[in-house]
Amino acid sequence: MHGAKFIGLDKESLHVLTTALARLEAGFTALPAVTETRVDVQAVTRVLADVAERLGDNYPYFHPLYAGQMLKPPHPVARLAYALALWINPNNHALDGGRASSHMEKEAVAELARMIGWTTHLGHLTSGGTMANLEALWVAGQLYPGATILASEQAHYTHGRISGVLSLPFEAIPCDRFGRLDRDALRARLDRGGVGTVVATIGTTATGSVDPLPALLDLRERYGFCLHADAAYGGYFGLVDNLAGSTRRAYDRLGEVDSLVIDPHKHGLQPYGCGCVLFRDPAVGRFYKHDSPYTYFSSAELHLGEISLECSRAGAAAVALWATMQLLPLARGGAFAKGLATGRRAALELHEQLRTDDRFVPGFVPELDLVVWMVRAPRISEASERARRLFAEAARRQLHLALAELPVDFFHLEGTNIQRDADCVTCLRSVLMKPEHEAWLDRIWAILDEATGAALKAS
Repeated sequence: MHGAKFIGLDKESLHVLTTALARLEAGFTALPAVTETRVDVQAVTRVLADVAERLGDNYPYFHPLYAGQMLKPPHPVARLAYALALWINPNNHALDGGRASSHMEKEAVAELARMIGWTTHLGHLTSGGTMANLEALWVAGQLYPGATILASEQAHYTHGRISGVLSLPFEAIPCDRFGRLDRDALRARLDRGGVGTVVATIGTTATGSVDPLPALLDLRERYGFCLHADAAYGGYFGLVDNLAGSTRRAYDRLGEVDSLVIDPHKHGLQPYGCGCVLFRDPAVGRFYKHDSPYTYFSSAELHLGEISLECSRAGAAAVALWATMQLLPLARGGAFAKGLATGRRAALELHEQLRTDDRFVPGFVPELDLVVWMVRAPRISEASERARRLFAEAARRQLHLALAELPVDFFHLEGTNIQRDADCVTCLRSVLMKPEHEAWLDRIWAILDEATGAALKAS
C-alpha cells in the first residue's frame, strides 16, 4: 500500500454516461425538431476550468487519508445516474414533474423500509436528515400537541432547533459513559409527565453510539410516548454481521419504532442531499392532507408531494439511489453490507492500536465506525492543547482527522494520573467509513505516529 500510486479521480466511467445519454435521447426521437440552442463551448470550458481550480481548495474527502468528518464519496453508479437524470431534471413533487423518478423513489424507499422489517409504511426522500427529522417530529407534534420532545445530550443538535421551529418544548437527557441515552435519567423525566416524543439516536455523530432501544421500547409501553429513531448516520448497520451484542439487539428491534430517519447520502453511497423519513403507520399521512389548484390532478396515483412538507425535490436523487440499490442490494452478507463491516473492523483495529499505545487514552470501544481518543497529558486542559497540535501536525502530513469536544467521563482515566481540571476534553475523532480505510490503516498509523511525536515534542 505504501508504494501504491494515486491514480486520480474516476474518469474512466464517463463513457458509460455518454452511452446512457444516447439511449435516453432515443426515447424522444418522435418529438418534432427544435432549433438547437448552441452552447459557447469555449466559454463553458473556461468557466469549468475556474470551477476545477476553486474546487481544488478542499480537503481530499474522497481519499482514505481523509478520516475526519462524515464524508463518503458517492458510488460511481450514483454519480452517473444523478448526472443522467439532470438532462431531464425531474421534480419529485407531482407525477407530472417526475413520473419515472417518482416511481423509482417509491421503490427505493420501500426497500429501505423492508431493510428494517416494514412491509407497510409511509415515507419519502428528503433533501437531508434535518428535513427528514423535522417531518418526523412535526408528525409527532400532531399526535401529541404541545408535549415535550426528549433526546440525549449526544443527539444531533438539530433536534433542539427543530423543536424550536415547531414551537414544541425540548429537553436534553444525560448520557451514560458510553455516549448512550441514560435510561434511568429518562425514566425519571418521564415520571414527571408531559412528554410526547423520545428520540433514540442510532449512531451519534460524535462517537457512533447507539441508544439502548430495547429499554426505550419498554418505557414506551409504560408511558405511551412516540418513539422516533434518528438513524441518519447508523441506519444501514443492521445489515452487517460484526456488531457487538447490545448494538445488535438495538438493530433487531428497530422495526418497532414509530418513525425513522436514514441518510443515504452518508453510508448509502449517495451525493448530497438525500435523506429519508419513514413512518410505521401509513395513517399519519392524514396530517399532510392539503389541496393544490394545479398540482395533483394528472393521476389518481399517490403524488409524493401529498405526503411531504417539502415541495420541489430533486428527482435525480431518487434516480441515483434507485440505481445504486439495483447494483448493490440491501442484503445482509451482500457486497454493500460487507463494505460497512469493513469500516467497523477498521475502527476496532484502530481502537486497539490506540489502547496499547501509552501516548493515548482511547474512548469506549466503537459501536459502529467512529473512533475517539485523547492525547495523554498531566491535565485535561493540556490534553486538549496536545490534541489540537496533533490535529495540525497530522494535516501537514496529509492525514486529515477531526476534533471533538466530549465529556471527560467518556474516557477511562483510572490509573492514568491525569488531573481533571475540566469536565470536557478536546480529543481526536476519526470516521473510518470508506471501505478502503481498513487497507490503509498501516499508513494512517505511521503518519499518526510521526505526527504525535512532533506534537509532543512541541509541547
